[in-house]
Amino acid sequence: MTMTDPIADMLTRIRNGAMVSHESVEIPASKLKLELARVLKEEGYIADYEVKEVGKFKVINITLKYDENHKSVITKLQRVSKPGLKTYSKAKNLEKVLGGLGVAIVSTNKGLMTDRKARKENVGGEVLCYVY
Repeated sequence: MTMTDPIADMLTRIRNGAMVSHESVEIPASKLKLELARVLKEEGYIADYEVKEVGKFKVINITLKYDENHKSVITKLQRVSKPGLKTYSKAKNLEKVLGGLGVAIVSTNKGLMTDRKARKENVGGEVLCYVY
C-alpha cells in the first residue's frame, strides 16, 4: 500500500507517541524524514534519532523528549503543506510561529531548515510544518 503523505504520517506518529508518553517511536526511513528528524533534534524537540535496519527495510527510531514533569516538549505538530495543497513562501513572507517561540520547517533548495535560518539566508521554499 502506498502512503499519500509520509510527512504527515511521521508527524502523527510522533504526536501520538508523545500523547501516550512512549519513550520512542519508529518511522519508515527516507532522506526527507531523516532531515526532518535532524532539524527537530537541532531545535531541541526530540532527544535523539537513529537509523536501524529491520529486515530489508530501514526505520528511524526517534527518542522523544519530555520535561521534568514527564510532559512532552512538543505541544503541537501541525502539517502546513499537503499533497493536495502545497504552501510556498518567500523568505521575507515566512510568518513567525507563535510569535517566534515555535518554528516552521521549510524545504528549500539548500535543504531543510527552520524559518529563522531561511530568513537569515534569504531563501524561501515549501513550508512543511509548524512545531511548538
